[in-house]
Amino acid sequence: MTTSDVSETAALLEDSEQGWLIIAGWQVRLIQLLSVPGILMAYYLWLFHDGKVFPTCAAGGLFDCGQVSGPGAQFSSIGGVPVAFIGLLGNIAIFLLIWLKDWLPALDDAMPELLFGVTVLGFAFTVFLTALEAIVLGAFCQFCLVSAAIMTIMFVLSLLYLRSSRRTFSAND
Repeated sequence: MTTSDVSETAALLEDSEQGWLIIAGWQVRLIQLLSVPGILMAYYLWLFHDGKVFPTCAAGGLFDCGQVSGPGAQFSSIGGVPVAFIGLLGNIAIFLLIWLKDWLPALDDAMPELLFGVTVLGFAFTVFLTALEAIVLGAFCQFCLVSAAIMTIMFVLSLLYLRSSRRTFSAND
């Protein structure tokens, strides 16, 4: 029995004690939903990095967007590629991966691992950048922190999805 067969047969699970209906794979749809504000946030930060929009946060102090992700910021680019653009591509990849799952049934079996792998990369990148903000720069960009929170939630949800898909699959073997 494949994971997609299990997913279809276990689309709705009922908790007999509480009488709740639990939709299998709800984490995937929530991750896709969260990728939309992630895309918008990364796009805004990319425009800010390119000097096309002005920051809405004050310069100086603990929250200084210009020092963290502005056009002249020391760590706002990796090899000439803006960090915000990398984040934009990552969020778009997450959204499209989930969208493609609906159109390419071949992705069903590998989706838990693929989604977990992509979000692990995004989460690791986020932890690295947030550590740079805290340890090296001593300043934070509140938009970057919101983006980091979104990626952290997506990572946790993908871990829950991976665990639930393995539990469902092994229970039906």
